[in-house]
Amino acid sequence: MRGGEKVLEALCGFFSGADLYTLVHIPGSVSPKIEAMKIHTSFLQALPGIDSRYRQSLPLMPWAIRRFDLSGYNLIVSSSHCVAKGVRVPEGAIHISYCHTPMRYVWDQFDDYFSPGKSSAPVRWIMRGLRPLLQSWDRRTAQSVTHFIANSENVRQRIQRHYHRDSTVIYPPVDTRAFSLNGRPRKDFFLMVTAFAPYKRIEVAIEAFNKLGLPLLIAGRGQEHDKLSSLAGPHVKLLGWVPDGALKVLYQEARALIFPGEEDFGMVPVEAQACGCPVIALGKGGALESVVQGQTGLFFREPTAEALIECVQGFHAKDFDPSRTRENALRFAAENFRQKFVDYYANACPQFDKLVP
Repeated sequence: MRGGEKVLEALCGFFSGADLYTLVHIPGSVSPKIEAMKIHTSFLQALPGIDSRYRQSLPLMPWAIRRFDLSGYNLIVSSSHCVAKGVRVPEGAIHISYCHTPMRYVWDQFDDYFSPGKSSAPVRWIMRGLRPLLQSWDRRTAQSVTHFIANSENVRQRIQRHYHRDSTVIYPPVDTRAFSLNGRPRKDFFLMVTAFAPYKRIEVAIEAFNKLGLPLLIAGRGQEHDKLSSLAGPHVKLLGWVPDGALKVLYQEARALIFPGEEDFGMVPVEAQACGCPVIALGKGGALESVVQGQTGLFFREPTAEALIECVQGFHAKDFDPSRTRENALRFAAENFRQKFVDYYANACPQFDKLVP
């Protein structure tokens, strides 16, 4: 249940009787609201070990998504960060794509996934050959989308740059009611909440806090766990997956959230700010839209341990008012997403029944 799944959960609330098509479904991995949908999977579901090796099926994903038979549907809503927006759309049907990003693996962040040290030599060789083909497919299939919604201004610009399509920004829903203030004093640790994926740049934070000698707790899991665990010194602790209730307490008690990756938008900094927790973030990508420099957090300009160290050394928690920090997060509250999507849908699909926020 990462950011994309939380958007999907909100969409399922609008279309609870709809069919849900997904390349792979791992039962129990998503929320009850999503699990309650009528779920259809692709042929990838039958591949041995797909639940832990689905990333390796990336070259097959465009083919898999195009094999879904959506004839008979007059409305398709896709939640897409990779290939979902490339689904075949019946003639005359409307396709609204909520785009988390154009396929980052083959566009802006290719090197974060497939440079030396990030992947093996055979994988790099294969992906260098596949990259132009995937880019061509990604751009071509974007033309069958009727309406694009971008999850941030950052992604709106990517959609324009890579697809040459206009889009409307509707920020993803953050549960600012569940993530709240507690009024207790903050403790002496910094926090990361992240999937262990290459573009998250977790190793930058680990290197910085190894050198600083300050406590850093990292909540999350993913394919880079073993590598990151080997890098972590005595002041860095990997917590694994943390449920929302315990995560809220971490946000409420941490001195600051560390956010060293360039995100499409990034719901984690908003969750932290909703709990009054300031953010120390790389000054690129979606963080520029959710964090206010000097008021709810600080930016460092380069994705290096040295730049992060300098920023942490200049950080003082007392400079940030928790109430003001939370007020900034309320701009991205779930109810705002619901109302904006309802209004957008009414304009894009006037022939269909209106949605209720």
